[in-house]
Amino acid sequence: MTTLQPKNPLHGITLKAILETLVEEYGFEELGSKIKIKCFIDKPSINSSLVFLRKTPWARTKVENLYIWTNKKRLAKSKVK
Repeated sequence: MTTLQPKNPLHGITLKAILETLVEEYGFEELGSKIKIKCFIDKPSINSSLVFLRKTPWARTKVENLYIWTNKKRLAKSKVK
């Protein structure tokens, strides 16, 4: 049974997709300055970051919030053009 979540901006988006989008947008260096966690600063990689974020709810929440904010910013830019 599938639960519809029309107001959840993260519904259907994997953590890996979120992280890949943020790394593409900012790069690990800027991501590490925005969210100060070791997996973005010391030898960063998608896989090591995923392991950490899956085990650490507070860090995952920060990454998800940055993703939502980034998408809102992109949407606002696209409406202006």
